[in-house]
Amino acid sequence: MGSVSLKIGDGTARFRRATLCSSAVNILMLLSVLTTNLFALYAFTSSPKDHHTQHLLHHTQKNISLISEQVSLILREIDSSQKKLAQMEKELLGYESFDLSRPNIANELKLFLHHHQLPLGKDSRSGITEMVASVGHSCEKSADFLSQYMNYKVSGPCPDDWSLAQRLILRGCEPLPRRRCFAKTVPKVGLAPFPFSLWKNVSAKIVTWSGLGCKNFECLNTKKLSRECVGCFDLVNGADNQRFVKARSKNDFVIDDVLALGGGGIRIGFDIGGGSGTFAARMAERNMTVITNSLNIDAPYSEFIAARGLFPLFLSLDHTFPFYDNVFDLVHAASGLDVGGKPDKFEFLMFDIDRILRPGGLFWLDNFHCFNEERKRELTRLIERFGYKKLKWVVGDRVDAASGSTKSEVYLSAVLQKPVRV
Repeated sequence: MGSVSLKIGDGTARFRRATLCSSAVNILMLLSVLTTNLFALYAFTSSPKDHHTQHLLHHTQKNISLISEQVSLILREIDSSQKKLAQMEKELLGYESFDLSRPNIANELKLFLHHHQLPLGKDSRSGITEMVASVGHSCEKSADFLSQYMNYKVSGPCPDDWSLAQRLILRGCEPLPRRRCFAKTVPKVGLAPFPFSLWKNVSAKIVTWSGLGCKNFECLNTKKLSRECVGCFDLVNGADNQRFVKARSKNDFVIDDVLALGGGGIRIGFDIGGGSGTFAARMAERNMTVITNSLNIDAPYSEFIAARGLFPLFLSLDHTFPFYDNVFDLVHAASGLDVGGKPDKFEFLMFDIDRILRPGGLFWLDNFHCFNEERKRELTRLIERFGYKKLKWVVGDRVDAASGSTKSEVYLSAVLQKPVRV
């Protein structure tokens, strides 16, 4: 009764109708009707010679009636299945993700989610007849927050609500709907030219502090924002000034040593959870381009990275990376790679990393915090499933002095090379 073909990358769902089956059934129904009419004509125009002939004719008519009933039942089943397929198509394309009739839904959200008919009717390649707005299906679970986000004056200034947008993203509501308002602007005065911008402290006046506990970088540098960001906003005197060029422990790899493992083929990279962008800065010094994925969790990471002349990507790890397959020479990740310690989510994330890394490219796992030995074994088994070549592999214990703890913790650092799969 037809097959369903989903193409996840572009968010469309395509349905191939069971045209062959439908045609066969229609032919069968036509033959059944013709046969019935012929027998009926024969019954009314001929004079049966004996009782046996009448009985045979009656039996034949009864069989034809049963066949007609069966054909009708099949047609009803086909019609029901086609309705179910149409319903599935609507759900997969997001036609019924939101109940726009309920109260407190912003008019702008209704307008953005309104279906737009294709000007030339049904598209022959995708099978769709309407354009559906690009918005995450998980947004429906946060409809109140989403409606608040879309409640603004058209062509006016956008509300200062980036923290609300980030809250929606962290709830899985991405991509967010577009808005027809002007984002708040902060004058970027005093930006240093590249490459001097890589290691020049950024002025607190050129970033947005709304929604954050700290209101300046001096405050941020006194806090442990993550395992990779302790004083990371002090580019002159902070620990990041020596990071990747001077090893603090056996788990710290020097960037030039890692790049040498790539045989000179490292040009572009992706840094996951890259803090203030220091890894990208070190790569930029070597004429290599790195995109840094980071959210503004407790600090203005995105604006800070951009002020250094680097490329920030405001995206959660629950979102498919918006890159084509096999495009990066290197992917760098630290403990920020861990998605709440959930094995299933981590496995999906690892497969997406593998997807964007080219064959022969390097995956640098930098000081990944293993909570215990079992966690380390799970991670090791997962990595081994990909068949990567272990160019460097170091497991070590260390005390995280910045946290004030005296307990030794397990860290894994590795440089792995993606194989060529056939």
